[in-house]
Amino acid sequence: MIASLPMYEYEDTVRANDRFWALIRDGLRARGVAAPDALGRGAGELLPHWLAPDLVLSQTCGFPYRAALHGRVTLVGTPDFGLAGCAPGYYRSVFVARADDARDTLPAFDGAHIAYNDPMSQSGWAAPQAHAAKLGLRLAPGPCTGAHRLSALAVLEGRADLAAIDAVTWLLLCRNQPRMAGLKPVVQTDPTPGLPYIAARGADGAATFDAIAAAIAALSAADRDTLHLRGIVRIPPESYLAVPTPPSPDQIAQEN
Repeated sequence: MIASLPMYEYEDTVRANDRFWALIRDGLRARGVAAPDALGRGAGELLPHWLAPDLVLSQTCGFPYRAALHGRVTLVGTPDFGLAGCAPGYYRSVFVARADDARDTLPAFDGAHIAYNDPMSQSGWAAPQAHAAKLGLRLAPGPCTGAHRLSALAVLEGRADLAAIDAVTWLLLCRNQPRMAGLKPVVQTDPTPGLPYIAARGADGAATFDAIAAAIAALSAADRDTLHLRGIVRIPPESYLAVPTPPSPDQIAQEN
């Protein structure tokens, strides 16, 4: 059995996530669902991890869910982070640029290079590309960094003009990384369904949802604040599948 919470892990969230998992684990066991004692970390490539037949719980991104996981995993529910301007369970991306960049609107960055964490990231690639396309703008693929934090650093170091950072991650980075003061928000994308909790195909999704809901309610106020957790909601698969998928970085590079 394996479980993980890989999407919002920073130095100050590790212990809170461990306590969160302990509550979920005990709630699952009380509902007749076997669960591992501790969270797994350092899984490496996440897609095989998410598709493991013994996956008790993990968290994925909306893009890989619609592109590779739908129908192959159990969609459990979506955490609500109480983000301003977003419906419960929804989130958005924050376009960031260097604080000393004279450009302060997205149209001013037409043709600029955007750092992205992964070509299958909703917040780092799909959402900003869809937002730019809606405005008739073009954003060229910059460095593929492997993490939102590293995309922010790429902008700070002048290796890209922009990055689009998951709004929850941006809150965590601003709290934990003093260097983020060297960046400025430019604009936010439209909200899309947030990063869902999943389990192996055939898992008891209802029991898992209830265990997570009870765990969030039982968390200390300090841990809920550290994790920015407000609750868990049910967002149907159709809402994830309806989100548009833009061209990949390679396709855009070939077009140019």
